[in-house]
Amino acid sequence: MEIYKFGGASIKDADGVRNVLKVLQIMGTEDLGVVISAMGKTTNDLEGVISSYQDNDARYLDLIDELYLKHLAIITGLEMPFEGIKEVWLFRFRESGIKKVVKAIIESLKGEMLRNQSKNYSFLYDQVVSHGELLSTKIVAAFLNACDMPLVWKDARQLIKTDQKYRDAGVNWKETEHLIGSSCQGQPFITQGFIGSDSNGFTTTLGREGSDYTAAILAYCLNGTGVTIWKDVPGVLNADPRVFEKTTLLNKIPYNEAIELAFYGASVIHPKTLQPLQGKEIPLYVKSFIQPEEVGTVITAVETMEPLTPCYIVRKNMVFLKISSRDFSFIGEHNISDIFRELSLHKMQVGLLQNSAISFSLCIEDKYSKINELLKDLESHYRISHVEGVSLYTVRHYDGDAIEFIESGKVVLLKQRAQETLQLVVKE
Repeated sequence: MEIYKFGGASIKDADGVRNVLKVLQIMGTEDLGVVISAMGKTTNDLEGVISSYQDNDARYLDLIDELYLKHLAIITGLEMPFEGIKEVWLFRFRESGIKKVVKAIIESLKGEMLRNQSKNYSFLYDQVVSHGELLSTKIVAAFLNACDMPLVWKDARQLIKTDQKYRDAGVNWKETEHLIGSSCQGQPFITQGFIGSDSNGFTTTLGREGSDYTAAILAYCLNGTGVTIWKDVPGVLNADPRVFEKTTLLNKIPYNEAIELAFYGASVIHPKTLQPLQGKEIPLYVKSFIQPEEVGTVITAVETMEPLTPCYIVRKNMVFLKISSRDFSFIGEHNISDIFRELSLHKMQVGLLQNSAISFSLCIEDKYSKINELLKDLESHYRISHVEGVSLYTVRHYDGDAIEFIESGKVVLLKQRAQETLQLVVKE
């Protein structure tokens, strides 16, 4: 079985949903499972609902109503005549009762929040944001079924069982494999990305890149022939086109190389998505939903990347720290242990580190704006110098031209070179 995943950007409006139909018409739906994310920025909207709710702001109900109207507008757009859409399909969609279904999901969301007694933010988060995927899959399924593309709607919470680590749940693989294997074999289906449920039936979410992970879980449990992630780019590029003018499409990437790129910050595919696929050597394709017949990129069991070219990764708005002892003594294992404990307590993500006899240098991401707290705690034991607003450049498979290109016009604060990887902390 083949698994397709469509993200929020691909179904952000009626045109996007119609394009999903076009992609499936071109590619076919035989022996296919489709994973759908929430539409557009719906997850962000639902996070806003939670924020208002926790502030005891009754307007959170108005935000839910606004979300309902956004989805209603997409349904209304899908009801309109459009080139390539038959009138009989539109009639079926209008008669499908999808507006009542969406209204019921919205009322369920309101009821969920009115009844809530939990003070656990992560628990509440999962119960609320999961409604985005429920809304999107119901709308897309109703439209596809009306257009002679029958896909059975499946509730991912009945397929993927997890622990109770809300917002980043771990999969119970044995139970999940049984449920998916008994429910999804032999029929095309559509289900939600990102969500599952725990042993008590409460909704959980799978964390970062959760919808991609859902696709990988399904493929693993069904011994799939492949997973395709449909994006608005032609595949995986050797650099972010928003930052670099010239980019190259990577045709083939080994699993381990994709994991390396993701580790250094490339928006490729999260390692947790690749791990189950690598275990069964299931290829993962990244293709364009704008040009679905183009080959795109495949991440699979190959020896080397094709073409083998420098890959550029940049992480901006980082913080560069240089830590040294107050008495000029060595920075030893116990010091490093202390420093990492503080980094963990303040939720800092380390992008690069380098140590010498008397100093320890790091480039970190201050995602939660805790740098001042970190500095205060560290300065009680160490001498600290820091520079905010730096960029961390990583070049995989660098050569002389790549080094010259990446250093040009930049003030280099720290350079670290390994056999395959060059990293620079720069002040631009």
